[in-house]
Amino acid sequence: MTKSNRKLHSQIFSQTSVFFNINDQYVHSSGRIKYILRWTSERTVPFVYMGEGNDGFLKRKCAYTNCIVTNNRSLLGDYTNFDIIVFNGPEIINLPKEELPQKRSQHQKYVFASIESSDNYPICRDDFNNYFNWTWTYKLSSEVQWGYMTIRDENKQIVGPKIDMNWLDFERMKPVSEDVKLKLGNKTKAAAWFVSNCFSRSRRNELTRELAAELAKYDLYIDIYGSCGPLKCSRNDEDACDNMLERDYFFYLSFENSLAEDYVTEKLLHPLKHLTVPIVYGGANYTRFMPDSAYLNVRELGVKKLAEKMNALIENSEDYREYFRWTNHYSYHTKAESIETDEYCRFCSILSEDDLVKRKSVYENFSKWWDPPLRC
Repeated sequence: MTKSNRKLHSQIFSQTSVFFNINDQYVHSSGRIKYILRWTSERTVPFVYMGEGNDGFLKRKCAYTNCIVTNNRSLLGDYTNFDIIVFNGPEIINLPKEELPQKRSQHQKYVFASIESSDNYPICRDDFNNYFNWTWTYKLSSEVQWGYMTIRDENKQIVGPKIDMNWLDFERMKPVSEDVKLKLGNKTKAAAWFVSNCFSRSRRNELTRELAAELAKYDLYIDIYGSCGPLKCSRNDEDACDNMLERDYFFYLSFENSLAEDYVTEKLLHPLKHLTVPIVYGGANYTRFMPDSAYLNVRELGVKKLAEKMNALIENSEDYREYFRWTNHYSYHTKAESIETDEYCRFCSILSEDDLVKRKSVYENFSKWWDPPLRC
């Protein structure tokens, strides 16, 4: 850093410290300050949880807290002085070109951020090809992954989810423990579904009605909780709902609201953490998230065979227990459980990874990477 640049950096830090009430010692313990500009609204997810200044990173006790977040484009004099400019995906879909940055510095990274499914929010614009350097999404190929789960092995090491998972072969998995057997033996109800959005592109509600009709032939039923069904279990008391799921139900409908690659939400995490076999319906390659022996996939089986399989497993407790052998070797966690996996901590930390920052990277064909086939 040249003498003039050091002077400018010192002046900027002095100004931003006053503006954001930044802890100088805490910031410098993590290295040079990195400046993040939210180009779009701070009220959208994931931006709303970033806080202002470095508050969000301090509150999470991140390893790196040297990142300053703002929506003030003139904070550094000109927006080309920011290290990162981050854009909320759903907001920029219809944003006119003249409302995007009209100039950029070579050192800057432009980041596309979206927790929403690409099927619900496709970009369908070629002008974002060769535009974004990094992405912050649910896709497993993103530089920063927004997601709902972390997978750890027996040694508590993070092993997934990722594109190429190396699961332990089913034959090498230990039989379920006596404790798990006891819990599974108390289940009395076929399937549950917690749902609040009654309309979706995936047509999951129609699929549920078809499955319910097939299950009724075996005198089995789907209990629907929330806005789309007759039963209630307040998600304000999530533990009570999850405990009920673990205690009473053989299966849980992990049906996504749209079909997109890698788009897997908390709908899958709940049954995996609470000894219930998930029935999945989505656009993901689920082997990136679970061993083959842990779930049933309605898109592979079809409704008729799925209902037949569910009935067979309920009737045969030994076969049903086999779907939980993985619990001896893997565990599922929310990302927020650890600063090691927290995506906000990750977002700040990558700015201190010099090799990654200096590396030239760009999404040449962003529309192909993001937009589902035949969606635009």
